[in-house]
Amino acid sequence: MTHSHSHHSHHNHHTPKNFNRAFGVSIALNIGFVIVEAIYGILANSLALIADAGHNLSDVLGLLLAWGASILVRRLPTPHRTFGWRRSSILAALLNASFLLIVSGGLAWEAIQRLHESPTVAGNTVIIVALIGMAINAISASMFFVGRKGDLNIRGAFLHLAADALVSLGVVISGIAIVLTGLHWIDPVMSLLVIAVIVSGTWHLFQESSNLILDAVPDAIDPLAVRTYLAQLAGVSEVHDLHIWAMSTTENCLTAHLIVPTGHPGDEFLHKLCHDLHDRFDIDHATIQIELGDSHHTCTLAPDHIV
Repeated sequence: MTHSHSHHSHHNHHTPKNFNRAFGVSIALNIGFVIVEAIYGILANSLALIADAGHNLSDVLGLLLAWGASILVRRLPTPHRTFGWRRSSILAALLNASFLLIVSGGLAWEAIQRLHESPTVAGNTVIIVALIGMAINAISASMFFVGRKGDLNIRGAFLHLAADALVSLGVVISGIAIVLTGLHWIDPVMSLLVIAVIVSGTWHLFQESSNLILDAVPDAIDPLAVRTYLAQLAGVSEVHDLHIWAMSTTENCLTAHLIVPTGHPGDEFLHKLCHDLHDRFDIDHATIQIELGDSHHTCTLAPDHIV
């Protein structure tokens, strides 16, 4: 009778980059601007400015969440938390997106109410304040530009700040239109357009972070391609109990059982396999169990419907 072996190989090639300075500067700039924008939004009677201030405040809270998560993911594993706090970055991205969607709903309701009233708006004040906001958000977004592709948490911060710059541009256009035409209903209409931009930019982040928190396969990985690669390895007759999920917003995990009837292929085989999984599929932490296909001791996890 033959026996199965298990092998564990851990590659941590995606140590999260330190964005402490970017977070600190962006949060300080945005807090200052939120206060200024809210005050002038009230004085100018502009819902577009108040909506933008509310959105910027939500971004401050989102940046704080993202910053906290970026710090937590660096904490070392413990016997109780064997993966450390890696998953906190996914949770931060989900909370960030959820909060933005809730705030957007409240602002949309207020804008619809204003459509019936069309109060007087100080267009010149709106233009000046929004221009300042556009500059601040553009500077802040540029600090996260480099890290936006490799980390969902950082991408969330970048997208919100970049969207804010575009939103502020929309508010500038609203102010100019009011000054030129005297049509004050433009303000709540622009607010609704601003909210539409926020929701459209946030929805994908919400979907992706929701999928990751539920251990779905990350969007960038094709599970069929991974299964095909494993099945075509020399000596492998079957692949089952394959699972791929995100350990954090920068690190992916895989577990799989491989049936190798000719016997355990050895550590060199597993070493190369784990390197290939990283290089081809961006999978950092792979756990592979080798089985010999003994018909008297079949794996209870072999059927696809069993987890």
